[in-house]
Amino acid sequence: MNMKNELFTVNQYGKITIDIRTFMDEKQINRNMLARAINARFEVIDRWYGGHVEKIDADILARICFVLECTPGDIIRYEQED
Repeated sequence: MNMKNELFTVNQYGKITIDIRTFMDEKQINRNMLARAINARFEVIDRWYGGHVEKIDADILARICFVLECTPGDIIRYEQED
């Protein structure tokens, strides 16, 4: 693929999906509990919980992974569009 002077649309390059809900359910942790455990605002965790994160904060991600005992690869996935 020649990338010089090309623009890509979302249906060409895919998207990142985030799923912390599964790990939270397994550990019986709700959004308030996780927010308190990682010292973050509820709104931040609510965006992660809903998969609506626009920019990934590496520090928040590390804290979430520590509490949920998972790796970033467990909760962040790259999906190519067909």
